[in-house]
Amino acid sequence: MRIELQALQREIPTITGMKTHELCECLAMIGFPVDGTDTQPTAEVLEVDVTANRGDALSHRGLARDIAARLDAPLSPIPVAPNQESEALLPIQLETDACPIYSTAILKLDCASANQTPADTQAFLTAMGSNAKGLAPVDASNELLYRYGHPTHAFDADKLKGGICVRWAKAGETLLALDGVQRSLNTKDMVIADDSGPIALAGVIGGDSTKVTENTKRVLLESAFFAPQTVRASARRHGLHTDASIRFGRGTDTSFVKTARDLLADRLTSWAGAELLGAWTVGQYPSKPPGAALTKKVLHRIAGEPIQLDEAQKILLRLGCQAETFDDTLNVQPPSWRHDLSIAEDYAEEILRIRGYDRIEAALPPFEGAPEPLPRSYQQKRTLSRRLTQLGFYQTVTLGFISPEADARYSGDSQESRTLLNPLGLEYSVMRSSLLPSLWNVAEANQRHGAKDIRLFEIAPVYKSTADGPVETNILGIVWAGFIGGENPLTPIRPVMTADLIAIARDLGFTGNVNLIALAQNAFGLEIPLDQLAEPAEKVIPTFQPFSRYPVVTRDLSLLVPLELSYGELESSIKSAMTPTPLQDIRCVDVFKDTRLTAEGKQAWLVRLKFQSSERTLTGQEVESWVQIAIDAAKPHGGILRG
Repeated sequence: MRIELQALQREIPTITGMKTHELCECLAMIGFPVDGTDTQPTAEVLEVDVTANRGDALSHRGLARDIAARLDAPLSPIPVAPNQESEALLPIQLETDACPIYSTAILKLDCASANQTPADTQAFLTAMGSNAKGLAPVDASNELLYRYGHPTHAFDADKLKGGICVRWAKAGETLLALDGVQRSLNTKDMVIADDSGPIALAGVIGGDSTKVTENTKRVLLESAFFAPQTVRASARRHGLHTDASIRFGRGTDTSFVKTARDLLADRLTSWAGAELLGAWTVGQYPSKPPGAALTKKVLHRIAGEPIQLDEAQKILLRLGCQAETFDDTLNVQPPSWRHDLSIAEDYAEEILRIRGYDRIEAALPPFEGAPEPLPRSYQQKRTLSRRLTQLGFYQTVTLGFISPEADARYSGDSQESRTLLNPLGLEYSVMRSSLLPSLWNVAEANQRHGAKDIRLFEIAPVYKSTADGPVETNILGIVWAGFIGGENPLTPIRPVMTADLIAIARDLGFTGNVNLIALAQNAFGLEIPLDQLAEPAEKVIPTFQPFSRYPVVTRDLSLLVPLELSYGELESSIKSAMTPTPLQDIRCVDVFKDTRLTAEGKQAWLVRLKFQSSERTLTGQEVESWVQIAIDAAKPHGGILRG
């Protein structure tokens, strides 16, 4: 946000003699870092960062409040005339709770007169990046917005058709806004309307039909409080992020409505010689937000050191809060402009911020007690991930938003409560009800890059539509596509089948009916809610087997065996016969068949034996004796050495 130095000094005279770099350091210490300065011929401007939760600081007055609290300095009084309330000259109706109070006034003035805006105000608006328009109602409204943070608006009173009504837009209504764009309104948009229809999008932008021009003779002023969530939603819906919507969307000062109207009326009177015909207010100020009880214990916990309650109370009072001490507790009520303060921890952080973070001593956190056990839900997810990884699957992380078309292909659930109001794009506009669309997109990408065996899984939440909004459920999604096998002669290549995924589900402990979905040819997917899977077993730490420092000895046996012999039978017999030997591994590494062998009902297997001792180096004589044991174990199965 742009802050003009002289305007800030008007709000808090104490900083008049402060050097710019000292002021920048002060702002940074209270949470408003200065990105840079812009020295102009008539002004010095600071570029200040303001966080999204501090809508009250989007003005010179707002920043001055925090600076004054930090420096314990007084603020300049707001120069406002006495109460100017009178009888209503025009009917005002509030038909929605999103606008609890609406303050207005009608003034008579001639906008055709030149030089209505003072030169210092024109220079101030230029410094703010908003050049003066030469129309006193418009320039005064903009000046007040930057100075005090409360948006106001001026209508040409003679262009109004009947009274003013603050209501929700009706289906089919449109608004030609001040930017010249005709917009179709939504029934969730709050509008300012007269008898002809909408004349402004409340809190966002005015309408072209009632704008102030050089021909304006009477103006109707608007100062109101609009619900932040309503303004934010309308601004996003229509892609309009104006100075007014940014401030209303973050929450304006609820008690400043009449003051802003009176300030605007005073400026028109002093600048352009306007005549006040009447000023009145409809509605009531919204109720004060609930306070919080800040205990000495909570303050100590947040600060990490004892802070006296009387010191904390003084800081809160300087911030505009109401704070009363009862025993070891501060009962705190936030000021009308601070919508970000609600719980005790908020006030504790405010105390530390104004008191100064540099006063907090550095200290290591205490280490007390044993660590807490991992949550069972986390252990379950970790166990599933490890097991599926052991089975050759790759864990995938995909976005939680998909397109409506992709969602509809895999779900019969309604999309109404799962559709985003402000999505990044149509393809990310629905909260997913299934993991399979995203997983299948990843699988297809792998297929295009030549992958043969694609095994993917994801453990993530999906959403189901309800009358109260989307409900989250954690599930496991698995996609298996392509072909498996072919690594050796004993496992020929074949396509993925449904039985493969059913076996995976059973391996994971799922005992229910496995609902498989055919994604494409040789591609299947399944989803299992995590609450239908077994709880993780207690952790078992395996016994460590030390690695041998002695060499491995390898021997190959070329055996002729019957065609009908199962390799598993032969392997089991050899392992049983070699129980006392240091046999580390046995496997078939090659299979040979030709016409002659097949005619004899034979085939040739190349069986590789690996021996290794953990105590000594093996001798050739003992290895040969173990090989002979393997040959003898093969004979009962019809296996003989190939000549």
